[in-house]
Amino acid sequence: MRQIALFGILGSLTFGVKVAMSGLPNIEPVSLMVMLFAVVFGWKALYPIYLYVFLEIWLYGIQLWNINYLYVWLILMLAAIAVRRLQNPLWWAALSGLFGLSFGFLCSFVYMAVDGFGYGIRWWLAGIGFDVTHCVGNFVIALVLFVPLRRLLQTLYQKMGYSLP
Repeated sequence: MRQIALFGILGSLTFGVKVAMSGLPNIEPVSLMVMLFAVVFGWKALYPIYLYVFLEIWLYGIQLWNINYLYVWLILMLAAIAVRRLQNPLWWAALSGLFGLSFGFLCSFVYMAVDGFGYGIRWWLAGIGFDVTHCVGNFVIALVLFVPLRRLLQTLYQKMGYSLP
């Protein structure tokens, strides 16, 4: 029961912080949170991640851009699980930055499916400037916050009586 409450709070917190930062173009804490959830909770990270996705769809409705969320956060989660033993904050910042840089490319697949390959490529190329901003924002946020938040979340989870994956 405590785990359900924790995942509900974390998914909602992720959504709330993203909405609060929505005035900043492509600078968001979601990538950081997804990596933290993956490292601390393993596969259980799916719960807070997809609660966040549900809240996005609930608030904004089903749009092409949030259909991307059904798979892009899973890709980042899987990457973070694969390298979860890494301790150096530069590695986490690099992963988060690379994800931000590739975000538009990953999202372009939905646009390719709907409007054709050429449209998807044009859509991706038109947004590369936003992806660069996303990359820099993700890199800085992860560099500064990943390690302390990882420790905090691991400590909290263990004090709740759960073991780390």
